[in-house]
Amino acid sequence: MARRQKGRFIDGIVLLDKGTGISSNHALQRVKRFFNANKAGHTGALDPLATGMLPVCLGEATKFSQHLLDADKRYTVIAKLGQRTDTSDSDGEIVQEREINFTQEQLLQALNHFRGDTMQVPSMFSALKHQGQPLYKYAREGIEVPREARPITVFELNFLGLEGDELTLDIHCSKGTYIRTIIDDLGEMLGCGAHVIMLRRTQVAEYPYEKMVTLAQLEALIESAIEQGVPASELLDPLLLPMDTAVANFTEINLPETMLYYVMQGQAVQASGLKPDELVRITIGEDRKFVGIGSMNDDGQLAPKRLIVIRDENSATSAD
Repeated sequence: MARRQKGRFIDGIVLLDKGTGISSNHALQRVKRFFNANKAGHTGALDPLATGMLPVCLGEATKFSQHLLDADKRYTVIAKLGQRTDTSDSDGEIVQEREINFTQEQLLQALNHFRGDTMQVPSMFSALKHQGQPLYKYAREGIEVPREARPITVFELNFLGLEGDELTLDIHCSKGTYIRTIIDDLGEMLGCGAHVIMLRRTQVAEYPYEKMVTLAQLEALIESAIEQGVPASELLDPLLLPMDTAVANFTEINLPETMLYYVMQGQAVQASGLKPDELVRITIGEDRKFVGIGSMNDDGQLAPKRLIVIRDENSATSAD
């Protein structure tokens, strides 16, 4: 007998403004509980120290969370100069203190070193895994694990200000970029050391900053719903962004209603606008209902790759 799933079937994406001092997973579990969702997942962890945009996928949207993991990100970071820590942020122990004596010209030249395509060695205090365990677990035990440099791209690195020993930067970068590592490397290049004391993610993909909500705001809506005598979902659900916003940058392939049955059975269908090795967003009918993603197969047809469950009162249909 199949185990009954807890929570309600609710699909969409919450743009959470994560606060400092809590893990991304803890924030995720609270959002899941607030929405009473049967399934939830986040799209790239933020350190407890870090704040800002953490898209939380609910229900069928979790099927497309990987595409947000792969998306570009933007951060505002404040670095404290003159001190290096063992974690490259203020949660760690100070391991070295040095004088700050670089010039403005030296700073600008150093910043230029990090722009564009570079290779970065991930921090030992990262969630990357080695033999099934995240690196930070080895680091906490004093074990150093060899790491290979990985290609990253810094699209923009903007100098925002330098007040005393605090340097503020705006960084737009590719997936897998460790801001702490940039700050640590910058501190060594300047000869004074540096570590992160504030990190805020201000953008993921093209999601609007102003659409973010905090855990406190979600909790306040639930309390308001109780006071009004209405279901919490009545106030919470309007905050959800459509699940296909996770793949908004994919080319849309719109199919007629007559092809819905075949697509949802996982069958390849004829479609125009396909390109080899390109994932596309599949919509159905004049109302452009999103049903999943697919790509061109060897026969030049559209083959479904990841489909949502289409629910009505009597059934749920999906080939996924």
